[in-house]
Amino acid sequence: MNAFTRWALILSLTVLVAACAQPKRDATEAEQRAAAEAAAAQVAAAQEQARREAEARGLGPDGQLRADPLDDPESPLATRLVYFDFDRDTILPEFIPMLEAHARYLSQNGGARMRLEGHTDERGTREYNLALGERRAQAVRRLMNLNGAREDQLDVISYGEEMPVAFTQTEASWARNRRVELVYEVRR
Repeated sequence: MNAFTRWALILSLTVLVAACAQPKRDATEAEQRAAAEAAAAQVAAAQEQARREAEARGLGPDGQLRADPLDDPESPLATRLVYFDFDRDTILPEFIPMLEAHARYLSQNGGARMRLEGHTDERGTREYNLALGERRAQAVRRLMNLNGAREDQLDVISYGEEMPVAFTQTEASWARNRRVELVYEVRR
């Protein structure tokens, strides 16, 4: 039983009990109209309260959960890392559908913004790695622009080798550090 039905039932029972508790008398037409209007106002208030409560719980008018697709762990938008081969800025084919989904989300949500953070492993000079991180982030930006994201929704920054997520000097660690992170900026 949804909240609206529950409130309507409670209101109906309250009106019924109140009507039975009062002695019988002939009500004028004006009194009957006023009582009907009061009951209708109470039903409307109960409906509005139920709607507000459902909205606060993230439910739509149909009772279904309304959630931002960014918060859905089953959505391709939950993935926000793009990995790259050593010394390359070419986007690997397995990341293209995810990037297309993010681009669609941005095109459908004009107020959304994203920062593309380019990273590299520690091999190479600091300057080279900053440039490589920038090229990787720009490659992601171009693909997203081609798929509907506006230029002003995307910011690019390169951290080069400065923000690793893995610290051992192994191929597995280096592979985890060669990435672009997609960071949605806080919506106001």
